[in-house]
Amino acid sequence: MKALTWHGRSDIRCESVPDPAIQDGRDAIIRVTACAICGSDLHIFDGIIPTMEKGDVVGHETMGEVVEVGRDNKKLKIGDRVVVPFTISCGECFFCKRGFYSGCERSNPNKKKAEEMWGHSPAGLFGYSHILGGFPGGQAEYMRVPYADIGPLKIPDGLSDEQVLFLSDIFPTGFMAADFCGLKGGETVAVWGCGPVGQFAVKSAFLLGAECVIAIDTVPERLRLAEVSGAITLDFRKDDIYDRIQDLTEGRGADACIDAVGTEPDTWSGFDAVVDRIKVATFMGTDRPHVLRQAIHCCRNFGVVSIVGVYGGFVDKIPMGSAINRGLTFRMAQTPVQRYLPQLLERIQKGEIDPSFVITHRASLDDGPKLYETFRDKADGCIKVVLKPS
Repeated sequence: MKALTWHGRSDIRCESVPDPAIQDGRDAIIRVTACAICGSDLHIFDGIIPTMEKGDVVGHETMGEVVEVGRDNKKLKIGDRVVVPFTISCGECFFCKRGFYSGCERSNPNKKKAEEMWGHSPAGLFGYSHILGGFPGGQAEYMRVPYADIGPLKIPDGLSDEQVLFLSDIFPTGFMAADFCGLKGGETVAVWGCGPVGQFAVKSAFLLGAECVIAIDTVPERLRLAEVSGAITLDFRKDDIYDRIQDLTEGRGADACIDAVGTEPDTWSGFDAVVDRIKVATFMGTDRPHVLRQAIHCCRNFGVVSIVGVYGGFVDKIPMGSAINRGLTFRMAQTPVQRYLPQLLERIQKGEIDPSFVITHRASLDDGPKLYETFRDKADGCIKVVLKPS
């Protein structure tokens, strides 16, 4: 089959790889009908995610049609149309039973590697390094889905692939970012990063009752899309973000601040961001937390900082004195996608949101390597790429 594979920094290839096969009775094989390039895939493309191996199949935003089912899987049948969460979860362990599916204790076969780095292992993820299981990803014609009686969501008739594909990751992630803010109604929420996750965070904040959403980026197309959703937009290259948020909140600060950027902010977003980049380039640091620092300073006393941008290792120069003395609450996670799927599917069915609004580019797998570059470089107005393997 065809698949997109990793071969090193800035080297994604479309090539032939072996077809997947059933390995466990709870498995399923799906024929991929739509997949997407995620912002976190760019961290792989940029070579900053450890334990990738040449030839690894990438991608974790995937949906398709079931073509084979393991003998112990009673939930799915051949022909079912499903969205596959990017987190792989057994459904039976301590964390899965409590709805914390992304903390699954059983799904990462390489959990020892993860424990060495993070103390404890999260769940296995599709297409996202061997520290998280080494599972082949979904930017391919076919994909094996472990624990397929727990993860995949059956899609009812009447909904297109593009309406539901992003239930695999970015819609639940953006929604979780807003959910973590504990909104009661009437709040001001600031969102750093207007990529796809940030766009869903903006939409979700309004869905959950925010009165004002401030969206921060510098890419014109992203800022315009956030404005269409109702956000006040700030360009970090033109505005002093702290001063503008103070002005917009009568000097109090935002009730909640969402970091939807993570470890790779724009180099020109501040002097400290330039220093971070130098540290990473010289192996003196692993992450570049400029946005996190700014979000802490811009959050009101006893507010919430919600973090859904990807960080991989250690961050420094975090203003913990500000956070502690002002009573901030931090919420963060890899998204336990299955926890959010039923309510988000219902919102789509009711017409409260059409997630396809973020799509700007549609192409085949053959075009995938070039579109990785386009997405990374924010060229051609690119906000979200959907690939159709068929």
